[in-house]
Amino acid sequence: MAKDKAQKANKEPGRIKQMIRVYQQTRRHDRNLTLALLAVFIAPIALALLAAWLLNNSVFGWIVWPITGILVGLLLAMIVLGRRAESTAYRQIEGQPGAVGAVINGALRRSWRGSETPVAMNRSRDAVYRVVGRGGAVLIVEGEPQRAKQLVTREETQLRRTLSGVAVTTLYVGTGEDQVPLHKLSRTLVKMKPVLSRREVDAVYKRVSSMRTDPIGIPKGMDPFKVRAGRPR
Repeated sequence: MAKDKAQKANKEPGRIKQMIRVYQQTRRHDRNLTLALLAVFIAPIALALLAAWLLNNSVFGWIVWPITGILVGLLLAMIVLGRRAESTAYRQIEGQPGAVGAVINGALRRSWRGSETPVAMNRSRDAVYRVVGRGGAVLIVEGEPQRAKQLVTREETQLRRTLSGVAVTTLYVGTGEDQVPLHKLSRTLVKMKPVLSRREVDAVYKRVSSMRTDPIGIPKGMDPFKVRAGRPR
């Protein structure tokens, strides 16, 4: 009996409890979350009722259309909650060493491959990561651009020498001019123009993985959802 109780206590919470927990955590830092969720939930229901009134006045239509609207509204609300929760979580760790690794490890789509561990880092903990996807090979720079300039130049030279003929792009993560905010990094990569096929991505990633990396002082990416929450901004 005691063992069963311990197993139940350690059991992962159900999907509904997880969603409630995510909502509560995100709402602390996103004041407009509730309004956004209500808007995307109510809008499909309103459109469904309008469609039932315009297209079908039967009892069947008045049942099917509202149910469809409710299901679509729930789906949209879950999508919006997930995206805003992810965005809020990454805002909490923006600027911290290893933050880019967290995005690479948890938010990149299947069309991109990379390691949460940076391939190079200096004493100021500015770091460079490599990822490969349909958009080519990308170096992601975490830290102050001027301090990381020497790291970036070295990695760009090595990458272009290894991947002759493959597009190489460098992205700087941060809040400054010409930098990509951390919470938009995944979206920026996904929107890049495809230049490689899936087979080419696999081949290029194997070549990139065999390249030399700097083994000194390299941290793995953190989990943004386990970082202690700060004060709401």
